[in-house]
Amino acid sequence: MDDILVTFVKAANNYDFSLDITLNIKGALVTGTTISAQEYLEGISHIFEEGNDVSQAISEKLAEASDSAKEESNGDISYIHLKNAQVYNGDADPTPSDGEFQWRGKIEEVDGFFLGRISTEE
Repeated sequence: MDDILVTFVKAANNYDFSLDITLNIKGALVTGTTISAQEYLEGISHIFEEGNDVSQAISEKLAEASDSAKEESNGDISYIHLKNAQVYNGDADPTPSDGEFQWRGKIEEVDGFFLGRISTEE
């Protein structure tokens, strides 16, 4: 696991530090802006708030996990979280190509990275 990347993730988790970054993962490029585990979990918990009973229960569990993530932010780092994420495979358009998406990936699966994000805007 890359100690520099872990440092960036710890800064995001502990200090709401954000950084545009592009990750190389098994030949794909994942680009976005780092966010804390807490912000990631809060964001996806809101997606389930308006649904049926099961959806609302999922939202509550994610909100609880968000609170726990803040308390455990100094522990082992297993995941990196990105907002406004896009995935590039080859020369094709990114997935997703429209909208704002959050992404979660295993930090141990990252083969390399560079600072900055890929932009298709001209």
